[in-house]
Amino acid sequence: MSKNKPVVVIGLMGSGKTTAGRLIGEALGLPLSDSDPYLKARHGGTAAQIAAGEGAEALHRYEAEHVLHELGGEPKVIAAAASTVEDPRVRTALKQAFVVWLDAADEVLAERMRSSDHRPDFGPAAMRARREPYFREVADAVYDVGELRPEQVRDAVLRDLGSPAADQA
Repeated sequence: MSKNKPVVVIGLMGSGKTTAGRLIGEALGLPLSDSDPYLKARHGGTAAQIAAGEGAEALHRYEAEHVLHELGGEPKVIAAAASTVEDPRVRTALKQAFVVWLDAADEVLAERMRSSDHRPDFGPAAMRARREPYFREVADAVYDVGELRPEQVRDAVLRDLGSPAADQA
């Protein structure tokens, strides 16, 4: 795998994009850009705060901006908010990246979402119905995070990328 190609981690809320993205980035020697810190630094709030204050449409616009901005820079691992796949500009831009889709049963994701206060209150079933076709369209690989630990996801991604780091993981 060339370090010239970014890796984008997608999935519904609670799928572990940040954790897996951090591990993948460390293994590849690439920085991680996560939507949550980006929103806080650039727009002054968490996803839940932005959704409450400015509305879901503004939040989704900011999340798409994150991915488009980061894909335009140096290669890195990008933990992208689930909403980004709804934007046709993002789906087109993702063609230049290796896209990793983290998925799990709705019950697993719902339990994980309850454990964090920075996420807006959306149900995984409704999000899946709206976004799954887009995830399928852009994903180069799919991993079941209900079955795989983050380290196993990292190892599988490295193998799928054909990375020499896979031998060391």
